[in-house]
Amino acid sequence: MSASGFRIAMVGTGMVAGTHLSAIRDAVPPVRLVGLGTRRPEVAEVFADHAQQALGYRPVIFQDIAAVAAADIDAALILTPPNARAGIVRPLAEAGKAILLEKPVARDGREAAEVVEICKKAGVPLGIVFQHRMRTASLKAAGLVASGALGKLGFADIRVPWWRDQSYYDEPGRGTYARDGGGVLISQAIHTIDLALSLTGPAKAVHALTATSRFHRMEAEDIATAGLIFACGAVGSLMASTASFPGTSESVTLHFEGASLHLADGILTASWRDGRVEHHGTVAGTGGGADPMAFTHAWHQGILEDFVTAIRDGREPIVPGREALKSHRLIDAIAASARAGMRVEVPQ
Repeated sequence: MSASGFRIAMVGTGMVAGTHLSAIRDAVPPVRLVGLGTRRPEVAEVFADHAQQALGYRPVIFQDIAAVAAADIDAALILTPPNARAGIVRPLAEAGKAILLEKPVARDGREAAEVVEICKKAGVPLGIVFQHRMRTASLKAAGLVASGALGKLGFADIRVPWWRDQSYYDEPGRGTYARDGGGVLISQAIHTIDLALSLTGPAKAVHALTATSRFHRMEAEDIATAGLIFACGAVGSLMASTASFPGTSESVTLHFEGASLHLADGILTASWRDGRVEHHGTVAGTGGGADPMAFTHAWHQGILEDFVTAIRDGREPIVPGREALKSHRLIDAIAASARAGMRVEVPQ
């Protein structure tokens, strides 16, 4: 880390890049966006103009991933679609650059494990952008679970009733297995799945159904339902959809021996068995409706700030690469169960 602050390159300038730009602008400790890497130079030029307005300086444009790897940076923020992630991560990791990676890690669990192993062998930090963990409500829920005051978990209900218009899937590659690795599970619900698993612990087995509704023309699923069995002995249910017009916030409801926790709309409601009811957090949109970018950049900023301080302090980021594999394994198991029409064990 240089005297001028943490130096980062952004690889990919798609839909979520503007959110990350705002996070970089407001980050404490300060983060400097050194440059941009993209396969579309004309898009990079436009984004560089936007960055200059937001940051007060213009990042350089790297011609290829080798130029990013050779640059004087501390880390690379990778925002590309999940296909070919290993080919992007490998040269950067081998050049000693820390990696902050937008979800998903890759198209499936096997590819995701390869990315995690690349960073492990290179000895560089790998953090995953699961920004829902940084909400005030989520952090409070994590603290309550860790305290043991809730008792044992009995039932978990995970719901992602989102909506995407057909125009969203008309973008080339979106909702395909070749580019995205799937549909609603890996592209949208993975955020809520990660948050839920961070509170429940890993899933052990699933029995699932997936489908593509009549509302969308796309290759992969836009609806998924699953019964879950967790390693802790609890049971649960999962529903995820981008066919739920007009779209509402995702939710995680956890029923423990001592209380039930309900996370939705940025609010945690803790209903204790003794009659107490607590509320934590602030109401916020999450992009579940027609506008997929209708959410604050503050959670991405939290992930970025945690990543920078984790590297400075020599600890792991809040969501290290191997932690993200839990969500990938569950999503793979849901897909396998739906294909086979039977219960599938989740690899541990």
